[in-house]
Amino acid sequence: MDIELRGLGPGDAEWLVDQHGQAYASSEGFDDTFAVLVAQILTDFEAGHDETCERAFVAWAGTKRLGSVFCVRVTAKIAKLRLFYLVEDARGHGLGQRLLDACTQFARDSGYDEMQLWTHESHKAACALYARNGWQLLSSKPVHSFGVDLVEQAWRIDLTPEV
Repeated sequence: MDIELRGLGPGDAEWLVDQHGQAYASSEGFDDTFAVLVAQILTDFEAGHDETCERAFVAWAGTKRLGSVFCVRVTAKIAKLRLFYLVEDARGHGLGQRLLDACTQFARDSGYDEMQLWTHESHKAACALYARNGWQLLSSKPVHSFGVDLVEQAWRIDLTPEV
């Protein structure tokens, strides 16, 4: 399957909100506040991202969207990975690794020294992918978010070149 990584285009934001909302409601029982959060992240990104240091990667196979990952600025030296998502049919074929690599390399090429992300312990496949790629788990804490009890996690990776 020929997969192309594109920037955020027409209809992508609405698709991402819908996909996140439906997928996490179905798999984890999240309420509507999760889709609201995704919509806000996308609204903020579209309203003011700096193309020189922030980017969306949307994976397409022909006319079908398969997933996404975003690199957004936290500070001049720290980036944040956001909205990492794959449709169920696209999982287990290496696309998650490709998206993670593209986002991490973009952050490195943009001059960031570190990248951070926020997720939940229940996202086991994604957490395993992060760990395999050198991300470090910084913290885990129980929370009640999106209508359910979760374990929230913070991860980071050093992007500076080894000497």
